[in-house]
Amino acid sequence: MAMNRIAVVGGAGFVGSSIVSKLDEAGYQVKVLTRHRERAKHLILLPNVQVKTCDIHDDKALTDSLRGCDAVINLVGILYETRKQTFDLIHHQLPKRLAAICDDLGIDRLIHMSALGASEQAPSAYLQSKARGEVALSQFKGGVNMTTFKPSVIFGRGDRFLTMFSMLIKFLPIIFLAKPDAKFQPIWVEDVATIFVNSLDNTDTYAKSYALAGPKVYSLRELIEKTMQMMGKQRWIIGLSDRLSYLQAWFLEWLPVKLMTRDNVRSMEVANISKAPMAEEIKQSLASLEAIMPTYIVNQTPRAAYDQFRTAAGRIINARR
Repeated sequence: MAMNRIAVVGGAGFVGSSIVSKLDEAGYQVKVLTRHRERAKHLILLPNVQVKTCDIHDDKALTDSLRGCDAVINLVGILYETRKQTFDLIHHQLPKRLAAICDDLGIDRLIHMSALGASEQAPSAYLQSKARGEVALSQFKGGVNMTTFKPSVIFGRGDRFLTMFSMLIKFLPIIFLAKPDAKFQPIWVEDVATIFVNSLDNTDTYAKSYALAGPKVYSLRELIEKTMQMMGKQRWIIGLSDRLSYLQAWFLEWLPVKLMTRDNVRSMEVANISKAPMAEEIKQSLASLEAIMPTYIVNQTPRAAYDQFRTAAGRIINARR
């Protein structure tokens, strides 16, 4: 049966915006579920997109919002916990609830975004909760065809990662860098979006889990150096020991915008890379960091840099609510 009506839970965020745009371009009828409609105002003008206010923690509201859809894409995730938003609630319970609701409504396609390095033995609560969500879906006995994608750090215009570091490089003479040797394999947000959209009606992806990683592995220090090189800036980078990394994160946890937490530091103890080649059924050419970063980092005016920082920081603040 053709899948025409797609619900994207978490579709107003950084990755969601790219996926929703590609779904719209492909002619799908897209329903974006969000608790705060104003966060999706940039998507409202797309011709095939409907933005619906929904409390994803309310089963009735979620069921009513998903009724009539042919497939669901779940992108909801948080980088740190608050009193109302815990890792278990968002990364474990929500995907399990979505699978059950899809099964009840006769929606037979669910695509879920987890994280590279997720494991119940991982050192961070974030990665453990992501793993519990994967296990819950793999053990689900209903009639829903599921696919899980596990990306490394995702980069692109408006990201929370390189944009944030570009701001630090622009305004700070010295970068005190936690976990400088942490390994990442960054993947472009548009490549991630293409893989998600192409997998919707690809039966070869059913009941499978895929790592999504870019063409090259970098240490965190190398990523900062690469960003400085492309910006034409030179800054001192002081790599922090494990103990000082946790101390820095503890201090940052007290700020209104949590740029880093101790749990984030624990996550960086796991190499965020994939040694396996991309599976044939989702294989495609991947853009390099060096090709894409200059399109949104290099030669920024201070105002443009601030606007990108504000966008990225705003997404972090919104995740707390």
